[in-house]
This record gives sequence, C-alpha cells and structure tokens, in this order.
Amino acid sequence: MNTQRPYLFLFKITLLALILSALPFSEIILDASPFWLLLLYTYWLVNFPAKGSLFIALILGVLLDILQGDILGQNALALILASVFINNVKQSFYVSNLSTQQVYVFFASSIYLAFFFLTYFLMHGINNNYYLLLTPISSTLIWPVVRFLLAKFKH
Repeated sequence: MNTQRPYLFLFKITLLALILSALPFSEIILDASPFWLLLLYTYWLVNFPAKGSLFIALILGVLLDILQGDILGQNALALILASVFINNVKQSFYVSNLSTQQVYVFFASSIYLAFFFLTYFLMHGINNNYYLLLTPISSTLIWPVVRFLLAKFKH
C-alpha cells in the first residue's frame, strides 16, 4: 500500500472497523469490546497528515450511528471529542513508546465512553450495564496488535 494515498487507506480501515463493530457476539462481549472505529481512526490520525480530520470523524461517526442504530450523532460527537484529544497529543503520540501510546488510547477511549454515557443518561436515565466500563481497558490492551497489523497493512 502506498502511503501517498491516505484516504484510500482510511476507506479500507473504516470498512474493517464497521465490519468488526457489526460482528455478532454475545451481549457481554459486545459491551466490553473496544471501540474499533476509534482505534483504527486514531492510527490513521497519528500516521497520516490530514486536513478536515474532525469532519472525517463526523462522517465516520454518523456511519457508525446508522450501523448500530444509535441516536444520530452520538458516536459522531464522541469520535470528534476523542479525535480532538488525539490531535492535541499527536506529535507526542507518534514518538512515544508503546506503553505511553496505550495511556493515550485509554484516555481517548475514556473520553468517548464518557460522552456516550452522558448522552445515554440524558435520554434514558442511569445505565446499569457495567461491562461498558471495560471498553477503555480492552481498547488499551488491543492497541499494540492494531498498531502492528495496520503498520504491516499500510506498506
């Protein structure tokens, strides 16, 4: 894969993320699974110079909302907020070691989850599904594998 075509690479990893998000698992596994779109989009944000990254995050989030049947804009705004964080730490993220990158992914996933909980709370009340709290941890643990595989897939 030629790195001169970052938007083609984004299209491919978006399809992969949407497929991973739609896989049929038990409800516990789905609730504790990582935010696939956030992980793959984080890799793309850090490794490719992009203009309009927040607009791209909006489009990707709306696609995920449509796929999952969530409130339209819920994933989009959560992905935008997490992308703003990643953009702020982008240069540090790129040169950091793996464990520091995992901390950044944990914080980005926590921002995503906090916004997700906030919108759910405003619409439905308190959410008793505590397996969702495992999502930032699972995103952090799967980040090295995602980074390795996408680095191989990029070239």
